[in-house]
Amino acid sequence: MAVDYLVIVVYLAGMLAMGWWGMRRAKSKSEFLVAGRRLGPAMYSGTMAAIVLGGASTIGGVGLGYQYGLSGAWMVFTIGLGLLALSVFFSARIARLKVYTVSEMLDLRYGGRAGVISGLVMWAYTLMLAVTSTIAYATIFDVLFDMNRTLAIVLGGSIVVAYSTLGGMWSITLTDMVQFVVKTIGVLLLLLPVAVVKAGGFSEMKAQLPTEYFDPLGIGGETIFTYVLIYTFGMLIGQDIWQRVFTARSDRTARWGGTVAGTYCLAYAVAGAVIGTAAKVLYPNLASADDAFATIVKDELPMGVRGLVLAAALAAVMSTSSGALIACATVANNDIWARLRGIVRTEGEQHDEVKGNRAFILLMGLAVIATAIALNDVVQALTVAYNLLVGGLLVPILGGLLWKRGTAQGALASVAVGGLAVIGLMAAYGILANEPVYYGLLASLAAYVAVSLATRPTDAAVLAAWRERLAGRAPAPGTASETVSEQVPAAQ
Repeated sequence: MAVDYLVIVVYLAGMLAMGWWGMRRAKSKSEFLVAGRRLGPAMYSGTMAAIVLGGASTIGGVGLGYQYGLSGAWMVFTIGLGLLALSVFFSARIARLKVYTVSEMLDLRYGGRAGVISGLVMWAYTLMLAVTSTIAYATIFDVLFDMNRTLAIVLGGSIVVAYSTLGGMWSITLTDMVQFVVKTIGVLLLLLPVAVVKAGGFSEMKAQLPTEYFDPLGIGGETIFTYVLIYTFGMLIGQDIWQRVFTARSDRTARWGGTVAGTYCLAYAVAGAVIGTAAKVLYPNLASADDAFATIVKDELPMGVRGLVLAAALAAVMSTSSGALIACATVANNDIWARLRGIVRTEGEQHDEVKGNRAFILLMGLAVIATAIALNDVVQALTVAYNLLVGGLLVPILGGLLWKRGTAQGALASVAVGGLAVIGLMAAYGILANEPVYYGLLASLAAYVAVSLATRPTDAAVLAAWRERLAGRAPAPGTASETVSEQVPAAQ
């Protein structure tokens, strides 16, 4: 394993080095939080694919393939569908808003009264998303070094917190590009063909496994519908995803770069399911389906290659973890803390804002590590995160983009009713039940429509300003610093 260890150590050292390099570039709030809004198509596509394909998509995707066969691809497939929908239908308008958070978008649309409550819901979602990714370090480092769970979480989490705190979105963008390349080589180009060959090819896999393993709908229609509801719609509204859209240098980059990333996700979904199906042939009696990825890597790959593929798994976890961490810190600082203190930033305070956001990343990172150590169940934590996100925020966000009659009162009612309904229904039916997100979403929609129709329409001046921002004709707050940064050649 010495060569494998060396590969991992070099990879981790490279992540820290890129964090240090990113610190030298992040001199303004725009540079630190959204990479100056000037990523070109190549970097935008790579980083967007990296953020959405995390440990759940890699280790969990292979595990679903082990358990259900080819239909196990549906979870990651619906993530790809959500990214495609976001890129084609909404990303251009989102990028033109020139905001930093989803709550700022809600304030623009509804007149400045929806931010704190929606910020709290989004903060809870991004925190739990970061926690689930951080917990996954324990699995990977256990395979690599037979390391204690707590120590593994602290080690992996500390590296992500370090490079994210140093350089913000620039560091995360650079590391995500490396992680995207490592995942592509490790999972798609190495592990996928090796797994199929070791299992005897597709003909042998079909001979060894039940026919339902090759049924595209074998996982069940209700499960697929739930995946669409949670993950496809979740991709449309998550702060971690929107913050990447904000990094695009143009509408075209956001639309086409995101489309490329979404298509990549579809291929990654199928690859994970095929790898899991091959693992079922090779190891039919594993104690847990989630052990399939680590087992096939450990037993079937040659030295050095094994280290690269494990680095790919580590890359998947780190990309999601760092993206969720900066999203969590951005929401905590800009949507909650600054609003509660009544702080109004000015252009002359840009450098101080970098320090403030850097401090919040460090603070949120420590909170994520501590929470990850305390929790054990990744699936439950991830389910709570997405149920809150979809049940509480999907309706007011999409309603604001698509229905001009929606009002601030309707948005607040939708967030409150949907969020509370999801929490209550999870307590009643269980965290992993489908009912909380189904009924919570319906309750949120009913509250939004009923209260919006019962209250006065949004002020015409607010809607006019909103339309100007959507069209890209109105200057965003603090554009002086952004105009300077945009004069620098865009990153390709």
